[in-house]
Amino acid sequence: MLQEAEAPITNATPEPPDRSPAPAHPRFAKPQRIAFVQASWHREVVEEARIAFLKEIEARHIARDRVDLFEVPGSFEIPLHAQLLAKTRRYTAIVAAGLIVDGGIYRHEFVADTVIKALMDVQLRTEVPVFSAVLTPQQFHETAAHFDFFRKHFAIKGVEVAEACATTLHSLERLRGQVAAGIV
Repeated sequence: MLQEAEAPITNATPEPPDRSPAPAHPRFAKPQRIAFVQASWHREVVEEARIAFLKEIEARHIARDRVDLFEVPGSFEIPLHAQLLAKTRRYTAIVAAGLIVDGGIYRHEFVADTVIKALMDVQLRTEVPVFSAVLTPQQFHETAAHFDFFRKHFAIKGVEVAEACATTLHSLERLRGQVAAGIV
């Protein structure tokens, strides 16, 4: 009769499962400085984008102390702040975050369209890229379930806008180098 061999008893710590290494993000040739403009309307939701953005942008080699935070009353006020910040030439990028919901003085579609168009105008006039995490849900109710859903959604958007920001800044850095070298 065959007996199963008993496994030896050891005090060794089990090996952790293989994990993929963290993605290696390229480093910047020059220091970057970002302005993050956040609307305070529904701050507890919108701040999730800021928190996620800061974590992700650090993973992409832009230190937290290179991001200046600004708060405005609502999303409608973001474009003017973005324009004034862009004109200082201090920032290589500006990120906007806000939540536009129905029920204010203006219809939310009007505000959303106006804000997004104005942010695009700022970046085209100043050549400072402006990124938007200004969201306009079709149905938003001030219930715990909706607040919870949109907090999570804004966290995702914070990561996405950090990725877009870093990728664009790298692209612009390469392009400006090529233009300066006469390649383009």
